[in-house]
Amino acid sequence: MMNKICIIGVGLIGGSFAAGLKQANQVNTIVGFGRNESNLIKAQDLGVIDGYSLDIAQALTDVDMVLIATPVNSFEAVLEMIKPHVTEQMIISDVGSTKGSVVNIAKQVFGTMPDNFIPAHPIAGKEQSGVEAADANLFNNKRVIITPEESANTVSVETVSDLWESVGAKVEIMNTDKHDDLLAMTSHLPHMLAFSLMDYLVSSNPQACHYAAGGFKDFSRIASSDAVMWRDICINNPDQIVKHIEGYQARLENLANLIKNNQSEALEQLFSEAKTARDDWLKD
Repeated sequence: MMNKICIIGVGLIGGSFAAGLKQANQVNTIVGFGRNESNLIKAQDLGVIDGYSLDIAQALTDVDMVLIATPVNSFEAVLEMIKPHVTEQMIISDVGSTKGSVVNIAKQVFGTMPDNFIPAHPIAGKEQSGVEAADANLFNNKRVIITPEESANTVSVETVSDLWESVGAKVEIMNTDKHDDLLAMTSHLPHMLAFSLMDYLVSSNPQACHYAAGGFKDFSRIASSDAVMWRDICINNPDQIVKHIEGYQARLENLANLIKNNQSEALEQLFSEAKTARDDWLKD
């Protein structure tokens, strides 16, 4: 059990982590930090945090861990801000969707990767954002990937793992390159498809959405996700995202050719294999 944790960026993910820890009775005090005082007041009124400060020195006083839950493009400024107040005993972690960029930014700010900086990424979320959407059970049975450097402090890695497990998550450890490639394929690419589908429909026929049924609603749901966050993800993981967009484009071109050439058996086989693969995945 920790005495005090600071959450920088008390939104959906940071707020849900805080709420989960409080529900699991894993921390005595959670303090929030941010630039928007009204949001911090709201988080406190909701019981997500115990208090807040607009002064980073005060917010980090006597904390055992600081969790950075802001957009990845803000990380350099955030790390520069907390750098003078970081102690050897203070664990630093984050919830960013790209990990290679986070490590590179940390090395740039600190000169080397601090051994008490343990990057993490919870693979969970909603299309809603903000502390109002925070959910103590958001991470139940969801994967959280931790990507510590080889020099990382073992106790810090274990502590971060234990905290995520205490809020119901299934923790895995992998290197940053593998994480960024896997997430570009399974998370970043689907979001790009949803955003681009909405862009295509609106630009082609603004009235088309009025005739869409449940399947379109399900497929396009994640296009309601936070635009700033996804802009930052694209900027911080461009090579992997573009690689998988181009790979998907090749599969679409193959599908278009099958349709164009009236290849009914090949189409049925493709659809059947895709259905089987998804059905098997849902059983896991």
